Amino acid sequence: MRYAIYFTPRQDEPLARIAANWLGRDPFGAATRPVEAVAELSAAEVAFHTASARRYGFHATLKAPFRLAANETEASLRAALDHFAEATPVVTIPRLVASQIDSFFALVPEGPLPALNRFADDVVLGFDRFRAPLTEAEIERRSPDSLRPAEFRNLCQWGYPYVFETFRFHMTLSGRAGPQESPRLRLAIDSLFAEVLQQPVLVDALTLFVETEPGAPFMVLSHHALGRRPARRTA
Repeated sequence: MRYAIYFTPRQDEPLARIAANWLGRDPFGAATRPVEAVAELSAAEVAFHTASARRYGFHATLKAPFRLAANETEASLRAALDHFAEATPVVTIPRLVASQIDSFFALVPEGPLPALNRFADDVVLGFDRFRAPLTEAEIERRSPDSLRPAEFRNLCQWGYPYVFETFRFHMTLSGRAGPQESPRLRLAIDSLFAEVLQQPVLVDALTLFVETEPGAPFMVLSHHALGRRPARRTA
């Protein structure tokens, strides 16, 4: 069993609904759904391009999938998420845009957002004690020979190559696409997401995902709203 700490919009938000329809799966418990043709892409092409992202569900990685440390439990992890979320303010992304990163498509902030990066750093630091060390096999699955030195150091120290100085907030929409496929894929993504991306996105919660067994789809386990709660009145 592995856990992951992600950001994802609430299930009823327009961005989450559109992304679930595009990917063909809602990580909040809904079953896999048939994808539909979009712009110049047939339904079969959409299903092909979204296959690798479908298993993880629509999300931005904050703490990459990890096995639980021996001295921690799911209950202690959820309690820590509650405590962290209560003391952490909401971060606003003024606008997300579709972009291609290492040949896959994702939604990314339109411009630099230092507050968002600090938030992501805090999550990596704050929850590392819950992560069991990577095994040699887990490190090998990350193709360490292809990583830059800083990415390899991050993988060994933090369990994921893309944290701190190598972090880039992104919400994956596709697998890798070559130069011949990319224009049609971009057209489909732009046509589907254009209207909803006119609105700012509030990073207003941490969501705990779980992979119940190797290769299983990641599902939402719990949702932890950000923002300090009002102090209780006492007599």
